[in-house]
Amino acid sequence: MARALLEASGVGRELEPATRVLLKPNLVTDRDASTGATTTPAVVAGAIEFLQDCGVRDITIAEGSSVGCPTRRAFRACGYDSLARRYGVKLVDLKGDSWRVIAVEDLELKVSRRALETDFFLNLPVLKGHCQTKMTCALKNLKGCIPDEEKRRFHTLGLHRPIALLASVLPTRLSLVDALGGDLTFEEGGTPVRLDRLLLGRDPVLVDSYAATLMGFRPGEIEHVRLAAALGVGRMDLAGLRVREIGRPPPGEAAGPRSLSHLSRHVEARDACSACYGSLLHALQRLSERGGLERLPGPLRVGQGFRDTAAEGHGVGSCTSGLRRSVTGCPPPAGAILDFLQTLIDA
Repeated sequence: MARALLEASGVGRELEPATRVLLKPNLVTDRDASTGATTTPAVVAGAIEFLQDCGVRDITIAEGSSVGCPTRRAFRACGYDSLARRYGVKLVDLKGDSWRVIAVEDLELKVSRRALETDFFLNLPVLKGHCQTKMTCALKNLKGCIPDEEKRRFHTLGLHRPIALLASVLPTRLSLVDALGGDLTFEEGGTPVRLDRLLLGRDPVLVDSYAATLMGFRPGEIEHVRLAAALGVGRMDLAGLRVREIGRPPPGEAAGPRSLSHLSRHVEARDACSACYGSLLHALQRLSERGGLERLPGPLRVGQGFRDTAAEGHGVGSCTSGLRRSVTGCPPPAGAILDFLQTLIDA
């Protein structure tokens, strides 16, 4: 999937053998990608194979894990030591990097020299929830490019504004988002929800804006996205967005982890694809946060097993279009599902 997206983007024409490429995954902690916390190594492997096919020789995987988590431990636990050996690429702990101090508006930011001085910054975030900023994706993933003392300071400053300012001085050429199965609410994993998707885009603000809708948020609800747009980092207006879709989600019976049983008990699934089922779980979580979950009128039906079924009930996805009321899309984004669920409650 990663190689297919990069090949379709045409970015290979911008690369030369001497181009220095930095790959920045999200390894916030030393937990495997299956927990929904960290970037899937296979996604990074696909990016490396694409780059090497383009003749690029200087490839570095670089990260600075969260305060309290040694990056080297995260590299080992998440499979990046073996990944780097397999492909012969460099693996760099940004906590040991040298720093440049850059003045942005009224703040001075200490930023990794290696990240600033690379020729091609390829951001590889995870689309997942966050306990303080609601979601984390392309913009917030840049926080791994600052030292631990700066990370602490970002929290004292409220996170959102310094994240937006950091994005204004650390431009990314591409964001390849791991939306395969990020955590629903928490940046360190535990409740992964399968969406079976990768996203690729050049504008990190637009990428995050679109990604927010997949989690059931409006872009303007994510403060650092709104601030980054105001700084000119990118745009967040989805009205003119064109999404090119490559491939379809695989068929099969989707399921959420046991910890999400409070959400899944509102769902009747028959041969549901993970992308559709996952979008519904994100929407249900947002509805739960609003206090509306228990007001839903009956189960929500999802999956190919409801195709060509004309009946009473409420459905999610194009396969349920024969039901009395449904929200279409294959799959519909969580934001659209949430709006639909609100109409059911308000009816």
